[in-house]
Amino acid sequence: MPRPRNAKEQECGSSRVNQKGEERGGKGNQRISTGVQRDREPVLMTRERGGTGGTHDQELQNNNISTFASQSTSIPALSVTELLPLMANIDVPSQPEQPQEDRKENQMRPAQPSLKTARARFLKGVSYFSGDMEVFAKWMEKQFILLQLLDWVLRGAAQVMFVNNPLSGLVIFAGLILQNYWWALNGFVGALFATISALILQQKRGAIAAGLYGYNGILVGLLMAVFSNAGDWYWWLLLPNVFMSMMCPVVSSALASINSCWDLPVFTLPFNILVCLHMVATGHYNHHFPQVLIQPRSEFPNITWAEIDIAKLFMSVPVGIGQVYGCDNPWTGGIFIISLFISSPITCAHAVLGSAVGMASGLALAAPFRDIYFGLWGYNCVLACIAIGGMFYALTWQVHLLAITCALFCAYLGSAIANIMSRFGLPACTWPFCLSALTFLLLTTETKRIFKLPLVKVTYPEKNLRFFWKLKKAEKERMVKEEQERAVKEEIMLTEKEHLEIDLTRTEEGIAENTHSGSENETVHVNDWTPEGAQQSTEEERNNNLMKESLAEDV
Repeated sequence: MPRPRNAKEQECGSSRVNQKGEERGGKGNQRISTGVQRDREPVLMTRERGGTGGTHDQELQNNNISTFASQSTSIPALSVTELLPLMANIDVPSQPEQPQEDRKENQMRPAQPSLKTARARFLKGVSYFSGDMEVFAKWMEKQFILLQLLDWVLRGAAQVMFVNNPLSGLVIFAGLILQNYWWALNGFVGALFATISALILQQKRGAIAAGLYGYNGILVGLLMAVFSNAGDWYWWLLLPNVFMSMMCPVVSSALASINSCWDLPVFTLPFNILVCLHMVATGHYNHHFPQVLIQPRSEFPNITWAEIDIAKLFMSVPVGIGQVYGCDNPWTGGIFIISLFISSPITCAHAVLGSAVGMASGLALAAPFRDIYFGLWGYNCVLACIAIGGMFYALTWQVHLLAITCALFCAYLGSAIANIMSRFGLPACTWPFCLSALTFLLLTTETKRIFKLPLVKVTYPEKNLRFFWKLKKAEKERMVKEEQERAVKEEIMLTEKEHLEIDLTRTEEGIAENTHSGSENETVHVNDWTPEGAQQSTEEERNNNLMKESLAEDV
């Protein structure tokens, strides 16, 4: 049996426990509780057998504890007095149960951040394919030049509708393929060579990457194929297509140097100039590149309201959107609507609204039903409504009404220009849109609800709106700060005025006291009066009067 420890050894053991208790607290407590539980079992068995009473049980308990303390090598030795409290209460006390309301609050608290996190993740995921796909554009900057060129061509195809999104451009090309393979090929060739020409001319890489030099090229290629009277798959048409497309960056750069004086975009003016140039240079009677024959109206159209087709009238809305690219298939127009919705729902809504306004304007002006069904009254209104409704103006309800007004104006202007251009055998193209949109962008107004964005800040309507809100918030904070500074200045001026009034009051009191004391001295010293004394008192009065006047002026 191990020898019992004396008091000195117990003190040494206690000190060692105190020194190393913090380092081995968790593991030591676990081992002690286990050892005590094992040593307690023989004691309980002895009590069940009967025995002679508590003295024998107490001795056996002390011997078991001392044996465990001496044989334990993983922890320092402990005294009996230190282990008895552990034996007295071995069970760990249970924590008090929380009320039901507190538990509900604790369960609801982590739900709020999780909802915010889920919303943020959803918006971040949507931003990967909507808007201008900025993350994808940054990733494409590090890729091979051919992949970048494909991205720029797709963005150029979508920029016809003011959309800077390669996914929308891909959907648009799918719609063009559904309409006509030959037209789609000519459009792709036009956008490709216009972008290559911009690279050769070393235009701004950011503008090239955004597709701003490709959208006029795709329109030139498409409309040259649409207005060609030689039929589909006339391969010689690619030669003037390539040449005119490569001229697009030249004309765009020249017009940009003029429009930048008023912070205005170029729109589709290069496309209008080059297509009209090609059609005037060739004409209908040309052996190599014959054009369709366009003639002015020479008789009254046969309009019978009873014969109107409501289904075709409603289909003219997507057809009007498709006619932006020269397509008359309603399914192609529907695909174009989807491509717009992918990038910007606001742009999509204004495109549909503009086409509907054009259709209603055609009915109001008694246009032939065939022209309305064909979407010829809608496509210019589509572009005008998109440009004003949130693209170059921050979207408010006033701007929304302004966009509808611009679409109505564009419909009237389109009818006028179509009648004029048909005299020369030319189509209206997008001249009505360019002239009406530029007119409304040059509008000046005193209201702050119609805010024209700087051209460098124009992206897509949702982002433009966030930029406008930030400007309003910054202006509001600036006004509050100025008001606070003005209040502080007024308070300082008020305090200074009060101090001046107090000084004036004190000065007047002092003058009154001096006057009163002077009168007493005169009464007492009447016999001592001399002309010099009278002159001195007069000078003192003058000085006092001057002091009063100066204080009054300060106040």
